[in-house]
Amino acid sequence: MTDTSLTDTLLGKPTCYQVDYDPSLLFAIPRQIKRDEIGLVGDLPFMGADIWNAYELSWLNLRGKPQVAIATFIVPADSPNIVESKSFKLYLNSYNQTRLVSHEVLVAQLRTDISAVVGAPVQVRLTLPEDFAQLAMGELAGELLDRLDIDVESYTPNPDLLRVQAEAETVEQTYVSHLLKSNCLVTGQPDWATVQIQYVGAPIEPAGLLRYLIGFRNHNEFHEQCVERIFVDIMRNCHPLKLSVYARYTRRGGLDINPWRTNFSVGGLPPNLRHARQ
Repeated sequence: MTDTSLTDTLLGKPTCYQVDYDPSLLFAIPRQIKRDEIGLVGDLPFMGADIWNAYELSWLNLRGKPQVAIATFIVPADSPNIVESKSFKLYLNSYNQTRLVSHEVLVAQLRTDISAVVGAPVQVRLTLPEDFAQLAMGELAGELLDRLDIDVESYTPNPDLLRVQAEAETVEQTYVSHLLKSNCLVTGQPDWATVQIQYVGAPIEPAGLLRYLIGFRNHNEFHEQCVERIFVDIMRNCHPLKLSVYARYTRRGGLDINPWRTNFSVGGLPPNLRHARQ
């Protein structure tokens, strides 16, 4: 499904869960709608990906025995669309009573369906139960902004809070905050995240950066859109030579979404380590 009106989605509506495979449940949302809002037209100032982890994936083998796995989806940031998360959950649940020859067939089907909706090739990886014990947890590295003892007066994003020490020497810095909270664009449900900001450039004033991040607390946008807004605001106000923004959101409906945007190569994707709140 590719209708762009959010009123046509199942967000915030009573839902009857389908248990037989149905790719038509997937709903695409064009990225450009929100990119226009923050002035992103033409070539993107970043590369990156959205890393989705699905913890509630199950299907049947040919004898009717349930199978389970954890799935990871890597959606490129330059894909024209994102997938609306509730539609993704409903789609994954439509496998619950679907018989498949093997998990390899499942991976191929997932890759085909999600790639068609986002409009770009999507990577799909399954972690099977025999490999669950190998999965690790960890926290994002960096200096914790949350230790700052600050007053906060605004809970909407204010890019004017982003300032640098213009006369200082160029630094390489990584900051982390657990205080990023935004709200679903349609339902208003809270979305919680830890965010990591890596940059090379004039030193960013940390108290202003923390106030700016806290300012998303009453802001309504999808995860991917919030991260791109943070990236663009920092680039425009602080002019770093290099910048990376990585947010790991807590899961909802068995799915977590972890957008990453960067303007420099780091040799691959950031670690897909589930943190304590995930």
